[in-house]
Amino acid sequence: MWVCFFFRRCLQVHPLPQAATGKSTDFKNLSVSTENALSQLKHFQAYQEDRMKSLKVSYKEHERLIVDGLRLEIMSFLLRCETRTVHSQHKHMQNTVINMRREKIKYLLADFEKSTIKEKKDELNLKQASLKVWRNSCIRLHYELFHLHVAIPKILGKPELSFIASKKCLENIQQSDIFKKENISNKVFTVNGKSVHNVKMPSESNTCHITAVCALPNGQVLVGDYDNTKVKLLDQQYRVVGHLDVRVRPQDMCLITPTEVAVAMSNKEVQFITVSQSQLAKGRKLKLQHECTGIALNQDDLYICSGTALYKFTLSGELVCRLYENSSADFTGKNHGGFILITCVICTEIF
Repeated sequence: MWVCFFFRRCLQVHPLPQAATGKSTDFKNLSVSTENALSQLKHFQAYQEDRMKSLKVSYKEHERLIVDGLRLEIMSFLLRCETRTVHSQHKHMQNTVINMRREKIKYLLADFEKSTIKEKKDELNLKQASLKVWRNSCIRLHYELFHLHVAIPKILGKPELSFIASKKCLENIQQSDIFKKENISNKVFTVNGKSVHNVKMPSESNTCHITAVCALPNGQVLVGDYDNTKVKLLDQQYRVVGHLDVRVRPQDMCLITPTEVAVAMSNKEVQFITVSQSQLAKGRKLKLQHECTGIALNQDDLYICSGTALYKFTLSGELVCRLYENSSADFTGKNHGGFILITCVICTEIF
């Protein structure tokens, strides 16, 4: 949640040059503003596409749960019919039960197809419609601005064309800023209420110490239990429906795909965990040369905190660079080396 919040803050309006004259400095300023606007539009487009993908995955998972429920209902009904048939002594009763069974199954399937699935598909299409409009607007603005950005350096020696292109470029940047203002919320989150849930399992003797939380697109939640060295899966009512003993203390986690998370462990490792039908399974590991107190994903790169430094890795585990370091104390982030530091540096790097 921190990363998402600060990412939105990054997309605020940047000051534009007053006017674009024939001077090289003015064109440099215009070029910088154009590149910033292009980058912002690209990030916002990717953000909307990620939201559409998440909605689709969430819908498919919900559909699967509905199908499983329908299957159980049909099997239960067939079992009841079989029981009644076995205890029947007369042939006409057997035929009656068979006919009733067929009609009931037809009714269940028809109701499932017409109401439940159609309703969910309509809901998905409605939610995706506005996201598609925003994405397409981003693509259009990016396309127009990009071609102006490419054209301007080629006409620097032609004052009239340069003036027209620069003015049009400024207009497009302003349109982009207006679009972002209207479609990106910079409001501070407010807490409307809270609820307390016990996620301690009967077999556990230690108190639950939750150090990591990650919401999945289907509404389930993964939590890292530091003292019990477990990653637990909670359903929409926050009940424990699955768990995985990781044997090492989890310190943070982030979503990689709709069904996979990366967990920062206390033994200088990143453990990937997949979720499938309420089952948790360990995947690959990344072994690090430093502590791993915080982790976040941005644009297919992993940002990992050691407490005193912030590192950028590829998803395959290759170190890209060290973005920040302050070894004057154990935790030298603004408030916490594992969280705030990540979000601040990601914001700086975007532009």
